Amino acid sequence: MSSSDPLHAPVSDPRREIDRWLGNYSQDHRHPSNIALHHVCVPLIVWSVMAALWAIPVPAGLGQQGLWAALAMVGASAWYLRLSRALGVAMLGVFVALAVVTQLLWLAVGSRAVLWIAIVVFVLAWIGQFVGHRIEGKRPSFFTDLAYLLVGPLWIVAKTMRRAGIAY
Repeated sequence: MSSSDPLHAPVSDPRREIDRWLGNYSQDHRHPSNIALHHVCVPLIVWSVMAALWAIPVPAGLGQQGLWAALAMVGASAWYLRLSRALGVAMLGVFVALAVVTQLLWLAVGSRAVLWIAIVVFVLAWIGQFVGHRIEGKRPSFFTDLAYLLVGPLWIVAKTMRRAGIAY
């Protein structure tokens, strides 16, 4: 760990933690093709993980289907809210939208089909991610720190908010 590492910068570093996370993530995502692939694949991966968690049975009396996905969303949202209130609220909105899609799909095709769709989407989206990083010529950020698995979706939402002129 060196003092030039922005993620492990001294406490006196004026940049916010969210800026360090997003800045470091951006360093590995500069090629337009990689960025485009991430804008497609990252939301698909988030949905597929949520759908797979949705498929885990919930014991009677503990809650209803989707409980495990909801707990994961709450945990991720808590981390996002700690980093930035605006980004945390935006991510919570994304999670709610994905939960609605998952519930509607669940009702339309059933649990087994949703799980299989989620598995296929997950695998294909990760293939897309690795193709993007091959084009980029850099390893995925999560090879450095698994927290970047949570930063990826946040990075896309942050880029979208910046384009819309919304501060975070």
